[in-house]
Amino acid sequence: MTTIIDKPQSNIVKSVIETASKPKAKLRLKSLDALRGFDMFWILGGEAIFAALLLLTGWAGFKWFDGQMHHSAWHGFTFYDLIFPLFIFLSGVALGLSPKRLDKLPLPQRMPLYKHAIKRLLLLLLFGVIYNHGWGTGSPFAVGDIRYASVLGRIAFAWFFCALLVWHTSLRTQIVTAITVLVGYALLQAFPLMTLDSSGPFSQTGSINAAVDSLLLPGITYQNAAVDPEGILSTIPAVVNGLFGVFVGHFIVKPHIKGEWFKVAVLTVSGFGLLALGWAVSLWLPVNKTLWTSSFTIVTSGWSILFLALFYAIIDVVKVQKWAFFFTVIGCNSIVIYIASSIVNWKYTANSIFGGLISALPNHTQVLAGVITLVLVQWLVLYWMYKRNIFIKV
Repeated sequence: MTTIIDKPQSNIVKSVIETASKPKAKLRLKSLDALRGFDMFWILGGEAIFAALLLLTGWAGFKWFDGQMHHSAWHGFTFYDLIFPLFIFLSGVALGLSPKRLDKLPLPQRMPLYKHAIKRLLLLLLFGVIYNHGWGTGSPFAVGDIRYASVLGRIAFAWFFCALLVWHTSLRTQIVTAITVLVGYALLQAFPLMTLDSSGPFSQTGSINAAVDSLLLPGITYQNAAVDPEGILSTIPAVVNGLFGVFVGHFIVKPHIKGEWFKVAVLTVSGFGLLALGWAVSLWLPVNKTLWTSSFTIVTSGWSILFLALFYAIIDVVKVQKWAFFFTVIGCNSIVIYIASSIVNWKYTANSIFGGLISALPNHTQVLAGVITLVLVQWLVLYWMYKRNIFIKV
């Protein structure tokens, strides 16, 4: 009798103690997944939609939008240049929303996170090579023909170093680090210690980036150019894009803020402030994606903050969320679909399913229908995963 009565009581006490000792649940912004999905949408085939609309309508305005769906030739900035740094920024936001200080914990408690970070770094580096088809014609692999630099590799390094800073330093140290990197990198590019030729410090062959990639980067570069757009030196300022995300995450979860609209206002002002600073600096330091100049880092961070402020205001503050479901489905498995976009011939799959229907449409609508079905096929796969709670994280 006594055992039967005491056992539930002890379980209740144990449950209360465990509940009290549990850490606060990690804040999950719905806008974060939606914006990540919006970012990935353009890579999955959405970038072709404006060219299709131009062909369908003949409206010259779509020509400008289509121009924004291509990378800048060299100096300059387009919307498509933002996709990559925005993804890095959003990974930093996720870190900032639940910052963990590990430096004062015993080593055994740190090891799981350290192992996860290293595993994530190595896996993304490997997936980056797979995405690039960097091994050339296949097995047996020619080691010298592999392209090791990749988009996923840069994302891996940026997140890894941001995580180390978040885990071991104060917010003030992180801010000082970001400023130091931006200034130091700008000076390194403006006054290069080594170059391949004298064509100028911000040229394709005269930059210090090209010299370092030619000297230290193993394998081949993108399109066998002198400088790789995901090369060694240009990975350093990309960490700052992640740190700006960390700062925003810190700010969003900061207690005693006057209100959600105040947060939106501060983010908006900060975004525009960074845009003004970045373009002012560009008078001396060109905005250049391939070289990932400090001005490019500042401009893309400004745009990233503005997009997050917009999505955050609509989805998390006003709670108008249904429209974002399409993007959320993409954002929840963004890495997977990005890798699949290189391995799977989605265009062939879409044509196999919808080809007959598309060919029955009027000629001037077929291109747009092709773009829509290409994205739809990929989205349906992601929706299937979403409904079954299959979320593959690296």
